[in-house]
Amino acid sequence: MQDVSTLVAQAREGRPRAVARLISLVEGASPQLREVMAALAPLAGGAYVVGLTGSPGVGKSTSTSALVTAYRKQGKRVGVLAVDPSSPFSGGALLGDRVRMSEHASDPGVYIRSMATRGHLGGLAWAAPQAIRVLDAAGCDVILVETVGVGQSEVEIASQADTSVVLLAPGMGDGIQAAKAGILEIGDVYVVNKADRDGADATARELNVKTVAARGEGVDEVVEALEKHRAWMEERGVLAERRMSRASREVETIAVTALRERIGDLHGDRRLGALAGELDPYRAADELVAGLTEG
Repeated sequence: MQDVSTLVAQAREGRPRAVARLISLVEGASPQLREVMAALAPLAGGAYVVGLTGSPGVGKSTSTSALVTAYRKQGKRVGVLAVDPSSPFSGGALLGDRVRMSEHASDPGVYIRSMATRGHLGGLAWAAPQAIRVLDAAGCDVILVETVGVGQSEVEIASQADTSVVLLAPGMGDGIQAAKAGILEIGDVYVVNKADRDGADATARELNVKTVAARGEGVDEVVEALEKHRAWMEERGVLAERRMSRASREVETIAVTALRERIGDLHGDRRLGALAGELDPYRAADELVAGLTEG
């Protein structure tokens, strides 16, 4: 068993191994998870969480790397959660942080972590909210969350980020694809990447920013747009509302998960059969829930 207080203290000092260990405890649903979250909760809340989403091939990883560079030039500590599809063999992330953003690997002011979805829909890993808290408590000023890039399930990032960036690229049919997926409904900042391609102006006509992330072009404009959006949210109280809503959803998810586990323990239990035999299904469900919550 790890000493949680020591891990948290080391993470606050910026030690990557301690941060990695804390996130591993989160991903593994460790018995120490409650202790970890209790220790981190008072320390978190200062980081600006930016989600990057978009269809496969739009350059999310390249854009994320370019944003890391831009924020590091400002002297900010940056955390990156790169959510990948799960390996069907190991259950781990198919793409690892060793092959992502290698130019930042030796920078002590950057922490990069690949996380596997492990079958979780929505473009994120189920442990993403707690992992974000780890990076926040560890002193990251900005946390970039890069989603899987699977189209219709990408919209979950809007519930986890302070600001959601939707990336598109010309000549890839992104307009139709994004509209079908609902992605255009959840973005705060819209970026047309690969703007050196034909059709970029047409794609960008009703959007915000054009970039060529591979060359670092337009990235400063993206950062400027993000800061403007953050300032707008702070002035109107929107940022606080979003963070409270995010915290509420996290509590709800934990409570529902715990309830499902307790219901699962009743599978085949005689009490369940008795309720089903005596009452209509809705009343039986009400009795079951009441019994579980009272117990």
